Amino acid sequence: MIQTVLFDLDGTIVDTNELIVQSFLHSLEGETPEPLSRELIIPNMGRPLVEQMTFFTGQTEAEAIEALIKKYRTFNLSKHDELVKEFPNVRIVMEKLHAAGYKIGIVTSKIRQTTLMGLKLCGLDTFISTIVTVEDVKEAKPHPEGIFAALKELGSTPDQAIMVGDSHYDIEAAKNAGVTAVGVTWSWKGRSYLEEYSPDYLIDDMFDLLPIVGLTSDVDAG
Repeated sequence: MIQTVLFDLDGTIVDTNELIVQSFLHSLEGETPEPLSRELIIPNMGRPLVEQMTFFTGQTEAEAIEALIKKYRTFNLSKHDELVKEFPNVRIVMEKLHAAGYKIGIVTSKIRQTTLMGLKLCGLDTFISTIVTVEDVKEAKPHPEGIFAALKELGSTPDQAIMVGDSHYDIEAAKNAGVTAVGVTWSWKGRSYLEEYSPDYLIDDMFDLLPIVGLTSDVDAG
């Protein structure tokens, strides 16, 4: 019986897609072998920032990567509230899950500062019982460490939990942890991309999550 719902953040419950793309385009202008494009950025969304910077630039020197990350985060913070919003029906569904006693957690490859900013901006922070960021683990998704840490904090077991995300990193992390994997088709990566990784469920609207956990999906919940 599902008692715990874990969510990825970016691209799943909080629409940071445009912010992420613009942050990469800004911070990596002139820094990559070929001009960086949205088409290259989008499939790599969901990875830790240090991995992305290394991948896009081919740079391996720690100081150089850190300088690019600092440039990225400075721009990202300055544009955050202007470009970030929640996805449709996320707040209503979270409110219903919370009211019904489900434990809600976030497992993200973001740092805590911007994770908290996004949740608060979208009015979702009051529903969350635990947050595991990239700063809290040694191994990021698709490693299951973050999911295990969230489950431990919430007093839950894998068979009681689902993980909801927009990338294969989320789906693979869920499978590696032994929890039910739910993919969201509003991912910029698209339905066919997610289908390749065989999630247990694919949902087209956040309301579709409710029957998966055993709640009615009446849209007047909020």
